[in-house]
Amino acid sequence: MSDITSVEKKFISVQKAEEIIVSQRRDFGTETICFREAIGRVLAQSILADRDLPPFDRVAMDGIAVSYEAIEKGIKSFRIKATQAAGEIPVEILAVDHCIEIMTGAALPSTTDTVIRYEDIEIENGEAFLRIEAIKKGQNIHWKASDKKEGEVLVDANSVITPSIVNAVASVGAKDLMVKKLPKVIVVSTGDEIIDIDKNPLAYQIRNSNAYSLEAVLKQYSIQPSLLHLPDDEKTVREKIWQCLNDFDVLILSGGVSMGKFDYIPKALDELQVKKLFYKVQQRPGKPFWFGKFENKLIFAFPGNPVSAFLCLHRYFLPWLKNSLSIPPKNLYAILEEDVQFKPSLTYFLQVKLVTNGEGQLLAQPIKGNGSGDFSSLAEADAFLELPSDRDNFRGGEVYKAWSITKTYF
Repeated sequence: MSDITSVEKKFISVQKAEEIIVSQRRDFGTETICFREAIGRVLAQSILADRDLPPFDRVAMDGIAVSYEAIEKGIKSFRIKATQAAGEIPVEILAVDHCIEIMTGAALPSTTDTVIRYEDIEIENGEAFLRIEAIKKGQNIHWKASDKKEGEVLVDANSVITPSIVNAVASVGAKDLMVKKLPKVIVVSTGDEIIDIDKNPLAYQIRNSNAYSLEAVLKQYSIQPSLLHLPDDEKTVREKIWQCLNDFDVLILSGGVSMGKFDYIPKALDELQVKKLFYKVQQRPGKPFWFGKFENKLIFAFPGNPVSAFLCLHRYFLPWLKNSLSIPPKNLYAILEEDVQFKPSLTYFLQVKLVTNGEGQLLAQPIKGNGSGDFSSLAEADAFLELPSDRDNFRGGEVYKAWSITKTYF
């Protein structure tokens, strides 16, 4: 194991940083919204079946409905009494050798109990003739209440609303859903070298990619953040952060937190009496990460390098958000595909591409970037693989925790 420098001894560990951040979970209350606008939100209540599901004995195949008594008696042909479509009132048979020509989704007549597919019969002159011998009683029927009984839980509270859950809530008429409120978030970028994306940068300037990439991630989680850019001016930084502390639940800052002469963020936060919970983490990328709180507001001040900010958002802010919304954690692990060496005694977040091999194993292929300023490498990556700080050699075939950066929902 590599020696830890005196400076790095002052850093907080990744695990301790995570522990502190999660301890600051918040409950932002609930609100009621239309189910059509609820994709990606988190249910604050369980959804119950408003009636049995299915609500009737439902035909599962196009064909004929018969009484199995006829099969037991050896009857091979049936007189078609009527044709019944889905949504129509069931038509009953009056004799054991009668049948109903019936369609998928129709309600099964009470005088029948078995459905035989079109593929297994021939129809001629109003008669249906069996083409097979093997028929089971009750086949091709989706029985009433076999999925859920009235009053049973259909979708649990704390579930993230996906398209399949929209299907479920619509089926029980849950037009308005109670969901958990999301924090009001602002993303603040800093630096005189940064210009907006519609401007032509000079040789010493860069476009503001960080703010928009962080915004894009937050939108995937249904948060619509405000954006603000601050120049490297101490007074302006202090005044604008004070305003943000009054207007937002969470401040996500990018840049201005390191040791440079114009990195005014830590000083401004201190002067505004924001409580520092930690500053600097034993990790690469993203060492100069500042986290604190002001009353019930939280401040995530990330480094300005694109990869650092992106990593910190996924490794720290999103787990905090999911914890605050009571979403059960879903840990992701992958197999390192090749040997990696990393000498500093820091937790190393390795950019990787995730692929599945023929045995169904998730493999992490390292992406060779040029440090935390190489935003182009992010376009290739699917995740960060978390390599522990107590080693400097990592072997292909070993399993490590991965932090996905491509997941659309929670």
